[in-house]
Amino acid sequence: MSYKIGDSKVIESRESPDGTMIRRRRESLDGKHRFTTYERIERPTLVVIKRNGNHELFDRDKLLSSTKKSVGKFFSSELEIEDIITRVEDVIYSLGDAEIKSRTIGEEVLKELARVNEVAYVRFASVFHEFKSLNEFEKILAECRENKNRK
Repeated sequence: MSYKIGDSKVIESRESPDGTMIRRRRESLDGKHRFTTYERIERPTLVVIKRNGNHELFDRDKLLSSTKKSVGKFFSSELEIEDIITRVEDVIYSLGDAEIKSRTIGEEVLKELARVNEVAYVRFASVFHEFKSLNEFEKILAECRENKNRK
């Protein structure tokens, strides 16, 4: 049986650790059923300008999916990738622009990956920059080593 939110009462509410979502535990008014709802902050419409000049609406799920595919299994859980995408999303919305280049989004993903997992960073970079030779891989690896030595 399905219930409408109006046919239930809130038992408990919790904000996600990053403050982007509220989890509400609800109970039907007759007290026989419990369920959970998630409320996410609705953000303004954001248009992505693709490399070929096409425009499309920003799709968080598409960004999450493409990031998962390109980084492989270098994270212990999907939550880690979710957190990365949430941070990227926060950055691109904080820019305050109604349109953003896909390249800018990719660069933000790269920044986050460089911070948390260097192998995932290299894998994503190879897809993002469309590597076509070993020299391109060697160059990005040299940059990673140089950045690591600076720390």
